Amino acid sequence: MTRSAAADLWWKNAVVYCLDVETYLDWDGDGIGDLRGVTERIDYLAGIGVSCLWLMPFYPSPNRDDGYDITDYYAVDPRLGTLGDFVVLLRTAKDRGMRVVIDLVINHTSDQHPWFKSARRSPRSPYRDYYVWRDEAPPTTPAADLVFPDAEDSIWTKDERSGQWYLHHFYRHQPDLNYANPAVRDEIQRIAGFWLELGVDGFRVDAVPFMVEDTDVGLDPHALFKDLRAFITRRRGDAVLLGEVNLPGKDLVRYFGDGPGDELQMLFGFPVMQATYLALVRKDARPLRAALEASPAAPRECQWARFLRNHDELTLDQLDDDERAEVFAAFGPDPGMQLFGRGLRRRLPPMLDGDQRRLRLAYSLLLSLPGTPVLYYGEEIGMGENLEIDGRMSVRTPMQWTDQRNGGFSPVPPSRLVRPAVDGRFGPMAVNVADQRGDQDSLLNWFERMIRRRRETAELGMGQLTLLDAGHDAVLAHRVDEGPVGIVLVHNLGDEPCLVTVELGETEGCELTDLLEVSGQPLGDGGRLELKLEAYGFRWFRLQPADLRSAP
Repeated sequence: MTRSAAADLWWKNAVVYCLDVETYLDWDGDGIGDLRGVTERIDYLAGIGVSCLWLMPFYPSPNRDDGYDITDYYAVDPRLGTLGDFVVLLRTAKDRGMRVVIDLVINHTSDQHPWFKSARRSPRSPYRDYYVWRDEAPPTTPAADLVFPDAEDSIWTKDERSGQWYLHHFYRHQPDLNYANPAVRDEIQRIAGFWLELGVDGFRVDAVPFMVEDTDVGLDPHALFKDLRAFITRRRGDAVLLGEVNLPGKDLVRYFGDGPGDELQMLFGFPVMQATYLALVRKDARPLRAALEASPAAPRECQWARFLRNHDELTLDQLDDDERAEVFAAFGPDPGMQLFGRGLRRRLPPMLDGDQRRLRLAYSLLLSLPGTPVLYYGEEIGMGENLEIDGRMSVRTPMQWTDQRNGGFSPVPPSRLVRPAVDGRFGPMAVNVADQRGDQDSLLNWFERMIRRRRETAELGMGQLTLLDAGHDAVLAHRVDEGPVGIVLVHNLGDEPCLVTVELGETEGCELTDLLEVSGQPLGDGGRLELKLEAYGFRWFRLQPADLRSAP
C-alpha cells in the first residue's frame, strides 16, 4: 500500500473516543457540558493517545432522546455553544493531530422539526413526502420489531391533525424520513456537505438498517449508501462513514458494499462484542474464538470498529436466550440493571467488580483485535454507571475529573446538573482523572501506555487475522499479519495461571520481540511459543524477519 493510500485510510489506525458534549465538562457554569469544555480537554485526550474524537449529537433538540431528536441539522444547540465554538474545537483538535467525526442522525427527525410541522399541516406541503404515511391503520407490530418496547407498542402512530399514520421505528416523537423521496436524499447530502465544509473528518451514521427496511419505502439500501459515499468522496476523499449496523455477520458485511469501499468504510463489530461478554462470563475464550471465526473478513478498503461499550444499552440480542441469561446472571442479576429484555445498562468496571486484572485483559483484547478501537468516555479511568437514572441514560453521567463536588464537571449545586453524577465506589471520590494521573499504576496511565503501543503497532489496523492454537480453552491466541511482519497476541480469560504452547506456523528466520515488556522471548522448535500466563494475563509480540530489525 502506498503512503498516500495509507493516509487516505487514516481511520484504520485511529483510536476513537466517543463523548457526549453535555456530560463532558461544563465551562460556562450552567450545569450542562459545552463545546468550550470539550475544547479545554483536547490536550488531555491527545495526551492519552486519542487520534479521533467522535461527538454525539450537539444539534438543536427538544432533548427527549439525548439529542437524537433533531430540529435543525445545520446548527448547534444553544445550551452547548455556537457554530463558532464548534469551529474553535475543530481547529484545536486538528492542531493536536486529532480528527473529528460527528453523528449523522438521518433515520428520523424530531416531531418538532420544521419539516414535520409543515408535513402534518397539509397533504400539499412540500415536506409531506419527507416522511412515510399511511391512510389505513397498519397491522400490529411484532414485539421483536419494537426498538423501545417499554415505551411503544407500534412503529406507527396516528397523527390526529392529518388523520394519517406516520412511521417511526424509534419513539413516536421521532418520525422516520422517507428515503424513497429524492429530495430527502439530496437534503442529507447537503447536511453532510455543510459539516464537511466546516472541517469534520466523517460521520457515525446512526441506525443504518432502519432507514430503508420498511417495505413502504421501497428503496435499495445499498443504492442509498453508495450515493452518500460517492457524494462524500467527491467533497472530501479521506472522510469516513462509520455505520451502526447491529446485524449478524453475513448481513452486516453487506453494508461495506460490493466495490472498494463504495458504501460504509467502517462498521461496528456487534457480533464479536457480544461474544466477548459471554467469554468474559465463562472465563473461556471459545465463544470469542467462534465469533471471530464466523466474522467475515473486512475488505481491504474497509474496517471493523471494535468496542466493548457504547452510549446505548449493552445489547446482547445476538446471543441465544440461554447465553443472554448467563450474562445477565453474572453481570446484571437485578432486573433494574437490564433493559428491553436484550441488554444491560451498566458499564464494564462495576460488572467486573472493579477487578483491574480483568479490566486490563478486556481492554487489551479490544486494542489487539484487528480493526479500529472505539472507547467511550470515562472507560480510561474505570467509571461506573448510575442506575438511579432511567434507561440508557445510566451510562451517560458527568465525566469525573477530580474528587471535588460533581467530580469537577461543574461548579453548580448537584440539583442543577444536567444529569446526576455516579455515587459510591465508582463515583468521583474514588475514580477520577486527577488522582489517576499521579499514580503510575493507575488504569489511566495503563491506558496511555497501551494506546501508545497500539498506535505504534500499525499492523493491527492494516493486517489480516489468523487464529492460533494454544491448546487451552481459556486462552485466545491470534496473529495479525501485514507484509513480512506479524503481531502475536495471547490472552488468558481464565482465573488460573496456565502454561501454553502457541503454534505460530512458519517462523524460519524470524525474531520475536516482546511489545509489553523489555525482555525478549525465545521461539521454540517448529515455530512454537511457550508461555506462562498469569490469571487474566496477556502478552503482545512482534514476529518479523531478523533483517527487519526495528525498535519495539
